[in-house]
Amino acid sequence: MKTSKDKQSQSDAAAKPAASRSTKARTAGGKKLTPEVMRSAERKALQGFKERTEEGHLKAGRTPPSQQDGRRSGATRTVDDSIREAPMAVTEDQKLLQQPGPRIDFTRTDPWRVMRIMGEVIEGFDTLASVDKAVTIFGSARIGPDDPHYDAAVETARLLAEAGFAIITGAGPGIMEAGNKGAQLGGGSSIGCNIELPFEQGANPYVDTLINFKYFFVRKTMFIKYSVAFVIFPGGFGTLDELFEALTLIQTGKIYRFPVILFGRYYWAGLLRWLHARVLSEGKISDGDLDLMLVTDDPAEAAQAIISAYRSIGMTGGDQYEQRAERRSDGKKE
Repeated sequence: MKTSKDKQSQSDAAAKPAASRSTKARTAGGKKLTPEVMRSAERKALQGFKERTEEGHLKAGRTPPSQQDGRRSGATRTVDDSIREAPMAVTEDQKLLQQPGPRIDFTRTDPWRVMRIMGEVIEGFDTLASVDKAVTIFGSARIGPDDPHYDAAVETARLLAEAGFAIITGAGPGIMEAGNKGAQLGGGSSIGCNIELPFEQGANPYVDTLINFKYFFVRKTMFIKYSVAFVIFPGGFGTLDELFEALTLIQTGKIYRFPVILFGRYYWAGLLRWLHARVLSEGKISDGDLDLMLVTDDPAEAAQAIISAYRSIGMTGGDQYEQRAERRSDGKKE
């Protein structure tokens, strides 16, 4: 039985400011978070991402772009440092009166960046305007042709391409390469949306239509706008980002009847168990949210789920136009 003294001690501890309490908070890697740890983690994360990307090229039997000399085809390194430099702060009066001194380059300002963003959006819309239906395939860049998931991605993309779907990927190696390869094998449109990185990623050789983006959110808009489904193969943070963005858009009613397929039951099992045991049990999501994802290890099953979902939406405007054209050519009335 607790005495009044024990209760008073507990009360004093509860009233003690949070800042004065000792903390056991650690990073997910087990370290105490300090500015030095954060800087080190950021450097290691970027280096690790570069190594994983280059590993995908090496496993496919290619020299990574960063190790090549001379002119190369495909997505090249075009890091634009000019718009990243912060100009010296000046007042509105100084800009108006044009005081002597270095002028601020308009191309280094946010209004210019907005126009650059608009330009990327227009280029993406213009290039993909003819894409009627597409499926985006995501996954790790470090997976090589000897990995079973590589073959599964090739087969999934091939089946979808034969069913009339274009295939969109991030244009890199690994699962992205497998998706583009399967698109070509299936006689479909093979599209790559490359992103500017601090190092050169390079486009895989199976991309027919390549678009280079500087801004992640513009690129992600293209994935969603021109896709009718996502197939998510095993991957890292970028893959998870696309997975949860798609789920959020469906959950909030921004897109609908949009299949999200997790390929690789064993790989995704831990995440799904956590979503069940923690996120769902605490009411952070509902039962229906978990049913937004289909989990499979079968390329044919993945492809059929997408085909069935697309058919359930009904004919597109293009399909209806073609049907009417066929009726007119046969002399039938509308």
